[in-house]
Amino acid sequence: MTHDASPAAPTAALPERQTVPCDAPTTGRLIGIDLARGLAVLGMYSAHVGPDVTVGGPVGFLLETARGRSSALFALLAGFSLVIITGRPRPRTGRAGRQAVVRIAIRAVVLVILGYALTALDTEVDVILSFYGLLFLAVLPLHRLRAATLALIAASGALILPQLLYSVRKSIEVGAWADAVIQADPLARISGTDGVVELLFTGEYPVLTWAPFLIAGMAVARLDLTRPAIRARLALTGGALAVVGYGGSWLALRLVPHALSVISSATGSGSASSAWWSDTVGESESGTPLAWLLVAAPHSQTTFSVLGNTGVALVVVAACLTVADRMPRLTRWARPVSAVGAMALTAYVLHIVALWLLSDVWHVALAEDETMAALPVLLGFIGAAMLLATVWARYFRRGPLEYLLHAATRPAWHVR
Repeated sequence: MTHDASPAAPTAALPERQTVPCDAPTTGRLIGIDLARGLAVLGMYSAHVGPDVTVGGPVGFLLETARGRSSALFALLAGFSLVIITGRPRPRTGRAGRQAVVRIAIRAVVLVILGYALTALDTEVDVILSFYGLLFLAVLPLHRLRAATLALIAASGALILPQLLYSVRKSIEVGAWADAVIQADPLARISGTDGVVELLFTGEYPVLTWAPFLIAGMAVARLDLTRPAIRARLALTGGALAVVGYGGSWLALRLVPHALSVISSATGSGSASSAWWSDTVGESESGTPLAWLLVAAPHSQTTFSVLGNTGVALVVVAACLTVADRMPRLTRWARPVSAVGAMALTAYVLHIVALWLLSDVWHVALAEDETMAALPVLLGFIGAAMLLATVWARYFRRGPLEYLLHAATRPAWHVR
């Protein structure tokens, strides 16, 4: 007679026996997601290394299309990765769930530190990693929610948070409370930046308006992306959001009296006619007018921009998933881009370090020609990243920094 005959014994042990180690693979790596992430990284290369968008023509259009929208795609895919770590399609529970949460928290801290280390190199790149670290922590409490709930929260955030950010930034313009917070903020003293105030409100990627991207990515990760119908609905939803975001901005800027002239005056750009989709409108030089909320430029932090950028990101994700599922030959040709996406952190960090090391050569090249001189450099960066990533992927499962980040999360395995 064995102890298994007792119904109480296996019931008590069942939760621990069914606990999945937090480092166990969930659904395997999605090639389409890697492809989308690779496009996001290379798109950020174009913004940091490429020619100015004023070069015009097809090159200028492609560069302008990548501006801001690449980082939004990267943020959306960061939310996707968070769900993969915490459990997809269903969140992990018990010990494995607690370990996954700790893993995310450790990753977030490492990203914050790494982001400030790269910022200290003093390149012209607005490093996004510290913002991502805080974003991970901000959205982590939502990781158990269903796709529909996450989508509703993301949509609500897109509608509400930009207005809240605008109000906070206006209060910073007229008040001194932010200076007091910065002076008392240990992160600001250690990093030599504006610390939490910058991460939440005043930076290039404020948590307040970038959280909807991650939450939308979490919602996408909860879907059954193997089904063509789901991918089609994802693409249609993305297209609709892009039309509402960019089209709504275009319409509002022309229907609201004096909106274009007010924005042109505030930015000193001479014309705000492209503010519905382009960063060429610039930034406000003398306070931010209320009409700015009608803009949809990628880094404008408005509802229109969040909706439009999310729409583009969803269309790209749906397209990449479809290519990976239905077009094996094209998937093989795009393998270098997918390899970059599989080691996105390494590729992102290396291009900033390279810009720092080559800063003198870079400035000499730009002194000769501020437009097309940067194009060969951009192509060189892209080619080097794809070559190194492809070679590395032949021998290793993760990128160099991805291995280190994975090792940094090992303490999570001791969580009980």
